[in-house]
This record gives sequence, C-alpha cells and structure tokens, in this order.
Amino acid sequence: MNKKISLGAAICFMAIAAAISFIVTMYYSLNIFNSKVANVSEREEQYAKLAEIDTIIRNNYLGEIDEEALMDSLADGYVDGLEDKYSVYMNQEEYKQYQQQNAGELIGIGVTATLDDSGYLEVVSVSSESPAEAGGLMAGDMIIRIDDADVLAMGYENAINAIRGEDGTVVNITYRRDSEEYTVSITRKRVKDSGISYRMIDTLGYVQIQDFNATTPADFEYAVNDMMSQGATGLIFDLRGNGGGLVSSVAEMLDFLLPEGDLVSQTNSKKETTVLYTSDSDCIDLPMVCLMNGDTASAAELFVCDLRDFQVAELVGETTYGKGVMQTAFPLEDGSAISLTTAYYNPASGVNYHGVGVKPDYEVVLTAEQKQNLANLDENTDPQLMKAISVLKSK
Repeated sequence: MNKKISLGAAICFMAIAAAISFIVTMYYSLNIFNSKVANVSEREEQYAKLAEIDTIIRNNYLGEIDEEALMDSLADGYVDGLEDKYSVYMNQEEYKQYQQQNAGELIGIGVTATLDDSGYLEVVSVSSESPAEAGGLMAGDMIIRIDDADVLAMGYENAINAIRGEDGTVVNITYRRDSEEYTVSITRKRVKDSGISYRMIDTLGYVQIQDFNATTPADFEYAVNDMMSQGATGLIFDLRGNGGGLVSSVAEMLDFLLPEGDLVSQTNSKKETTVLYTSDSDCIDLPMVCLMNGDTASAAELFVCDLRDFQVAELVGETTYGKGVMQTAFPLEDGSAISLTTAYYNPASGVNYHGVGVKPDYEVVLTAEQKQNLANLDENTDPQLMKAISVLKSK
C-alpha cells in the first residue's frame, strides 16, 4: 500500500533541505572568501612595503636612479622569490633572444652548455666553424665568468642569455680546463641551426639531436627519410647534452616515428591531467636506440621516454637530468616576459621523471676524459655509441 505524507510535512522537508543546502553553500563560499581576503591582505602588505622602500630610497639615495633597470630588478626579484630555478624574468632583449632560439635562429658563439653541479656552465658541444671553435673552446670546458660577471651568481638562465647578444658584439668568456683558467674574447654572430646532424654508420642511421626548436622536426624527418633511402636497417638517436626545447617540436617528431597513441599529457597545479599531443597510425618501422647522459634534460627526456614507452627503442648511456616540468612564457606589455613553471608534462606511460631522471636499459658510463672529448669520439672510440650499434645489430 502506498504511503502518503501531508502537504505540510512535504513543505517542512523542503525547507530543511533548502536550509542544509544554504548552510553548505555558505560554508564553502565563506572559505573561498576568506582565502581571497587573505591573499588581498598579503598583496596589500607587499605593495605597502615596496612603496615604503621606494619612498625611503627616493628621499635619501645619493646616486641617480635608472628607472628601467629598477623595474627590471623588481620583476626579476619577484620571480626569483619563487625559488624555482626554471622560472625566470626576461627583459625585452632577453625575450627577443628567447623567441629567436625557439625559432631556430640564434645570435651567439656556437656552444651548447648545461648547468654543472658546481653551478657553472659545462660546455657540452661546440658547433663546427663557430666563433667558439675559433676561440678555442672545447666540450668539457667549464665557463665560470661571462665578461666580469660570475656565472655562479648569475644563475643558469641569466648566464645563457649573457652569452647571447647582438650580432657583431664581443663577449669575454673565462673558462676552466684541467684546473687552469683562460679568458678569450669572442665575437657573436647570427646562426641558423635546427640542432640536427646525421650520417650513416655502416647500415645504421645516426642522428644527433642537440635542440628542439621550430625548425628541428622538418630537418629530423628529412634526415631519417634520407638514411632510409640509403638502406638504413636501424636508427640511433643521440640526445647526449640535449637540454630540451619546444614540447610541440618533440611531439611532432614523435608523431613521425610512433604509431597511434597518446604522446604527452600535462598535470597542472590543481592536479588536473589533460592530454596535449597524440600520434596517428603512420610510423617508422625500424629498430631504434637512444643515447643519453646526465645532460639529457627536459623535452629530450620526454623524447627518449616515449620511444621506450611505445617499446620501439632501447636506451643506452647514463641516467638523464630529471626535469619533467614545463615553462610557459607570458609576454608583458612593455615587451618583456616571464617564463613560469606551470605544469608537469608526462610521457606516454603517465609516469613523470621529474627529480629522478630516466634510467637507461644499458648503462655505459664514460670516463672524465671521454666526456671532455665527446665531440671528437666516433663509432670506434665512443663506448656508448659502440654499445648502441651492438644493440641494434643484435636485432
């Protein structure tokens, strides 16, 4: 038998439900309001402190104030206060150089450098016929000063930007080699470089990938297709010393190599994960090996990780750097910009490698002398490359 309730009881229940909903909504709204009020209060305190400092300086400082330099320093200090070594403020010139680098067009001396554990810049490779080569720089050299500035105090991003500059200008590089210090004056010049070089080693195709910029995918596909037309039976991708670059370029190259599937996802500050790039069914059906070391970082780690996750390549060398976070550039109204760490980016497996790196399938460690002379090693003297060849031939 159906049970009925009176109209009054129904209204009472509705009122109670409405009251509960109101209380819950107010509770969450109040929490949100309180958090926003706290943030506003904190910002007001920050602005008040800055205003107080500005007033004291303008009323008492003996020297003259360079307003542009002051604004750059304020912006740089704000980002530096995040204590994130990958987030950086770029003034107008630095942002212009950043855009040129992503476009595959650089003005510099022709070196690829990475951050050493000491805090200085280790030269990973020197481009052929570059100003750096003419100046005598070699892989393994440690850049310790740029002009009169200490690299350790400058930090990685600022040091890299200081090496770059206007075409035809001179930069003084002080580097350490075998406990001896040398200083050389090098004239910067404009260089177009996709970061791709390749050659055949017997029946195997060898591609060195030094960068991931806007021009890299086209040159990479050309190199692979050219070597396949020469009868390549396997491919070796050398990413030793590759510090990363554009994730979009990596995804385009992976799409060319890999079958259908998810390539890259990102996880933001709210722990929300979304897929950024996928590949279609077209792929390269050849065995592959990736060479990597402790200077293989960021997007380069993503490249080797995806090739292994799709089970088309094995990894040879040493554990990679361990940078699995992505930066987004936000242009400012005056032409400057901030590059801010905004998310983790994950390979196909979804397992992020930030802080731990990617381990090789075959660990081969070079000696200190071999690392310093890496650019001059070949298939007969490079233990890591020799192992890669052996792995491919066994297939």
